[in-house]
Amino acid sequence: MKLLAFVPIKLTLLFIIGILLGHYFPFNSYFALVLTLVCFIGLGFIFQFEQHTKSVWFGILASLTTIALGAFIIIKAQPQQRNNHYSKLTIDQESVWHLKITEVLKPTTFSERYIAEVKSVDGSFATGKLLINKFLEDSLTKVSVDDELYTINQPNNIKPPLNPHQFSYKAYLKKLGIHHQMGLSPNSYHKSENPSSTLFGIAANARNHIIEKLKASNFGEDELGVIQALLLGQRSDISKETYDNYKNAGAVHILALSGLHIGILLLVLRFLLRPMERLPEGKKISLLLTVLLLWGFAYLAGLSASIVRACTMFSFVAYALYLNRPSNTFNILALSMFFILLFINPNLLFQVGFQMSYAAVLAIVWIYPLLQKLWFPKWKPVRYIWQLFSVSVAAQLGVLPISLFYFHQFPGLFFISNLLIIPVLGFILGTGILVIFLALIDQLPYPLAWGFNELITYMNATVAWVAKREDFIFKHISFDGIQLLLTYFLIAALGLLLSQVNFRRTAFFLVSVLCLQAYTMYLAYTSSQKSEVLLLHQTKNTIILDRNGPDVKVHTLDSLAAQNPIKAIKIGERFSSINYDGVGNSYVVQGKPLLILDSLGINPKNNKKPIVLLTHSPKINLDRFISATSPIQIIADGSNYTSYIRRWKATCVKHNIPFHYTGEKGFYVFDGAD
Repeated sequence: MKLLAFVPIKLTLLFIIGILLGHYFPFNSYFALVLTLVCFIGLGFIFQFEQHTKSVWFGILASLTTIALGAFIIIKAQPQQRNNHYSKLTIDQESVWHLKITEVLKPTTFSERYIAEVKSVDGSFATGKLLINKFLEDSLTKVSVDDELYTINQPNNIKPPLNPHQFSYKAYLKKLGIHHQMGLSPNSYHKSENPSSTLFGIAANARNHIIEKLKASNFGEDELGVIQALLLGQRSDISKETYDNYKNAGAVHILALSGLHIGILLLVLRFLLRPMERLPEGKKISLLLTVLLLWGFAYLAGLSASIVRACTMFSFVAYALYLNRPSNTFNILALSMFFILLFINPNLLFQVGFQMSYAAVLAIVWIYPLLQKLWFPKWKPVRYIWQLFSVSVAAQLGVLPISLFYFHQFPGLFFISNLLIIPVLGFILGTGILVIFLALIDQLPYPLAWGFNELITYMNATVAWVAKREDFIFKHISFDGIQLLLTYFLIAALGLLLSQVNFRRTAFFLVSVLCLQAYTMYLAYTSSQKSEVLLLHQTKNTIILDRNGPDVKVHTLDSLAAQNPIKAIKIGERFSSINYDGVGNSYVVQGKPLLILDSLGINPKNNKKPIVLLTHSPKINLDRFISATSPIQIIADGSNYTSYIRRWKATCVKHNIPFHYTGEKGFYVFDGAD
């Protein structure tokens, strides 16, 4: 099947190219608008006077128009492009912010977190989104979706990661259109008594009401957390141990209410509504009811971004199934993606959930039939297991490169967990919806609640059993963006080869394998040739990473605590092994002496113009020390008191000496060592 022969697929790919161009090479939004309008006018002119759409110029201009539209949409979708964005207003320390809570996030150890829309600043209309951190000492004041807050607290920048290759929460929030955060302490804000209601707020209130009803039905704590995730998209109450079990077993997608659940629900609804298709116009009525029930479930789940995306995608899939033309499935999927990116949010293209949902569905639609052609067992039980295995393999092939790129691990027993859970997931979802309905009307019988609780207990125990086979969990896999693209080329070549074996496709597959192998070997070689010394940031600890080709040594006082930042660097830089050692008082870096002053404050003598590292808050007179040694650079890591940092920084400014604090500027790089 030649996918690029379908117009919707070509338009969607061109639209995505435009979004990528606008995202990575942003330009003025007015220029993007003018360019798009000019392309549309030229397209209309050719269509009017050429009298047909098969001319070369029409195709070229249609492609340019679609690309220009994608670039304009992504540029216009950036909040800071709007004239009334809060960042473009004149704001002082006494400005009053009017905020509306739009989403409740999972709390951290120190604070409750929310996403809020800016309604106004000092009474002037404003737009934009902020990350709100409400400190836990203010836990008596409950904040929910649709609540409106007034505060004079001012937003702050979101810090980037302080160590190399660490997850960047700042970059993640930027993709959501959030560029600043605001802290709220007790008595620093007040809630509006009569906030306006929105559809999202009503949905959130309905979900909270359902959760309270379920809590009154005596479900187990772990079971209730999983039920909330499966049916309501609420994962904040799942214990870390349970979540890690699902992740290590390759079943974490079961807890993320998105494409898998909506796809299964779609199949269940089609099965239940199939008798209706015998009626006049029964197929249309069945389609309408299916879509309405899908969106009803989305509303029940709180209309989160992932569920809205999944329901939009599978509404188009339902229409494709209604047409009963298998070749149209690719068209419909492409149209659903085009619709979501154009009318909902083009920034979704850069979100992991969006990428994995479409990668999995496209792989199932394309690769699953190819695997079924390879073998079609005659015995029904074997055929069922083979079909489930084929679906799991196809889905895993689709998401494998994305999973390795973002999470750097692969669960080898994913098929076992899927084989044991997926067959009953439809029953779990259907029973769960019934349980919720009966709980809402206070008619949930104890046997049904007990049985459903036991079913979830069985599922959790099964996942935990699979997760304990740690030898089959491949972690800390180095995988970059180029490897991601090359792997997808390899998967595409494999799909083409499975559909038809010929010389050209075999050669394409072998070349794809060689390209991936060659690039991976190149990365391993360049990694083995690299030499550098890094000072990392970690609270209450000192970490110096000394790398000389393949030999990596970490000098630290707490090797167990140091493994957290080291793990990310090991993955990103492709270290094979690391040796740990203590921290000395002096080293030589680039031919320059590096002095380390710790809490003892011992100063090695006969050192002039050194680089100085201050650790664990040494009690020294920095003015006198500077006069005696004339340091060329003073560095302080995360093991020092912040009050000392402020004093040292002021002293360095007075003496005109560069000062680097890792808690503010991030890790420090020494280029090479002796």
